[in-house]
Amino acid sequence: MEQHTTMEQILANTKFSDPSSDKKPLIISGPCSAETEEQVLATALRLQKTGKVDVLRAGIWKPRTRPGSFEGIGTKGLPWLQKAKELTGLPVAVEVATAKQVEDALHFGVDILWVGARTTVNPFSVQEVADALKGVDTTVLIKNPINPDLELWLGAVERIQKAGINKVGLIHRGFSSYGNTTYRNAPMWHLAIELKRRMPELPMICDPSHISGRRDILQEVSQEAIDLDYDGLMLETHIDPDNAWSDAKQQVTPERLAEILDGIVWRREHTDKKDFNSALEKLRAQINQVDDEIMLLLGNRMKIAEKIGQYKKENNITILQTNRWNEILERNIAKGEKLGLTKEFITKYFDAVHLESINRQNRIMNEDK
Repeated sequence: MEQHTTMEQILANTKFSDPSSDKKPLIISGPCSAETEEQVLATALRLQKTGKVDVLRAGIWKPRTRPGSFEGIGTKGLPWLQKAKELTGLPVAVEVATAKQVEDALHFGVDILWVGARTTVNPFSVQEVADALKGVDTTVLIKNPINPDLELWLGAVERIQKAGINKVGLIHRGFSSYGNTTYRNAPMWHLAIELKRRMPELPMICDPSHISGRRDILQEVSQEAIDLDYDGLMLETHIDPDNAWSDAKQQVTPERLAEILDGIVWRREHTDKKDFNSALEKLRAQINQVDDEIMLLLGNRMKIAEKIGQYKKENNITILQTNRWNEILERNIAKGEKLGLTKEFITKYFDAVHLESINRQNRIMNEDK
């Protein structure tokens, strides 16, 4: 039996304890679902052997999209995790969605609880979990909601914090999007970055397994998360991924997990190199200057749009003129491509500019009403 290390000692060596530090990212891994005691223990021991995992995870209760799918082994799987913890000396984490699940998980010594995407989306469910956590000293991770709603994510964090939980972290697992094919759940990195901007004190962990939905891009998504200075990764592993009872396509063996982690270029946010910092500051000053010029030009553009709005009002012309809008888009997409700017970026940029122009012209059209 391994000498047991406390969760606090393990987390102290990772960025989870200090997201602004250069400590190593937190690695959480284990099967999507606990299926049998043998499967859980074998996975845990093989993960421990890699020497690269900080926390073991396994799904005990599995909220499924449709009935009839495997919905988790239930409470009887918690003693398996307890035993895995004793054998490896590693803390364990499970997802909870109800007060009873919180109670059961804590009873069997689960170290980290996480609130899943399907729970985060429902404030009533989050509040039930929060109420069950009052007076408890534990660590809680909160996954983003299924739909891209930053306020729901923030609200879940606030509910858990108001319950008195001080050790709170975030898990970015991607968002559902209609017609998405590249990923199981679209990353929408900008939403996670925005939440990190609003709550910089909270560790942000990426779940490449649920973003990817398939093994072949796990490395790519993991690398992007590390390049964006995430504080850890949660990756699903299974001793026999192809025959896993849930999410088989996105799981890898513990040995393949080690290869993925070895293949990542681990970057850091800071350096003490004076030459680098000096050069970086000069480039940032240039960006600031360009940004100032862009803001000035955008301001001038909106003044012209307001004049156009006044002419349209005087001549009873509609604000939106589709042919003109298509002309602007086509013209600038062509120009942008020559400058190395993607069609997607140009479209999003001009959509925002166009919306602001419409809003200003609308105010002019209706200012006397």
